[in-house]
Amino acid sequence: MYPTALVLQRVLTYLGDHTVGVSHDQMNNLLDWKEFPSSLLWENTKDKIIPDKNGYIVIDDTVLDKRHSRKMDCVLRQYSGNAHQVIKGIGVVTCIYVNPTLNQFWTLDHRIYLPKADNKTKHDHVKEMIKDVVENKKLPFKTVLMDCWYSKMQLLLYLESIGKIYYCPIPCNRLTDESGGVEEYKRVDALEWTEADLEHGKLIKLSRFPRDHKVKLFRVTVSEGRTEYVITNERIQSDGGQVRRECAVRWHIEEFHRELKQLTGIAKCQCRKERIQRNHILATLLVWNHLKNLAYKLKTTIYKLKHRLLDDYMIQQMLQPSIPMVLNGV
Repeated sequence: MYPTALVLQRVLTYLGDHTVGVSHDQMNNLLDWKEFPSSLLWENTKDKIIPDKNGYIVIDDTVLDKRHSRKMDCVLRQYSGNAHQVIKGIGVVTCIYVNPTLNQFWTLDHRIYLPKADNKTKHDHVKEMIKDVVENKKLPFKTVLMDCWYSKMQLLLYLESIGKIYYCPIPCNRLTDESGGVEEYKRVDALEWTEADLEHGKLIKLSRFPRDHKVKLFRVTVSEGRTEYVITNERIQSDGGQVRRECAVRWHIEEFHRELKQLTGIAKCQCRKERIQRNHILATLLVWNHLKNLAYKLKTTIYKLKHRLLDDYMIQQMLQPSIPMVLNGV
């Protein structure tokens, strides 16, 4: 009961005010004293996941906005895609599993980005999570989708070494060579594109990759005025339209982050201690998974499911309001 109550009520003071026999100090002490292992997420998710041999692992990170915090653990200055600037926040790297046949997804794992504490980069966390899916969780998947931040050589070569396909955008200043070593490396946004290239892609070599290592490059129009350069190790891929569809699956993790922030209050915890923040973040992920699976069963959205909790109360209040109001002259 703890995670659902805590997350849906968002803050400990609110929870204490609306729970008989429990104060917010007691809940604070519980979160500070008890360590909720990250394995709880998988233990409460594995029986609900519907595997697919053509499944996707989608990786991305999000920043919990803590711009007004002064003495809060886990907070670093880092770039937030939502704020479009560097802010103070807690970085959370997340991993979801997508079943393309059912168009459903579940969260598998997460990591808190604290390089000074564990000496790990975001790429280290991503590699650990994918390795755990392969070796321990043993979920079948074919493709890994990531943001351009994760298009580093070591991570991409690791995915190839375990036999997985990746589709990943790269920064526009990434150096590439399509001449087979005849010409110097060029920025990817300086390459010339024929109609055939736009439809079927280019075979290129990325700077600093092994000598004979080549990937397929596609220029994908994401929206009006926005273009992405997407690389894949699926060198037989020759359909630009299919590449766009593959990349579109990545939107699920954006959907996940939006729902997580809007419905579970993941960024609302104002406690200072690292242990409490970690427990709170894990609790929100548990609640999201529970609500999402219930929404799948009821064939509704997670938003309708959450807001429906107040429907009966609002109907009762409209019929018999606790605070009646009479207007003179009406």
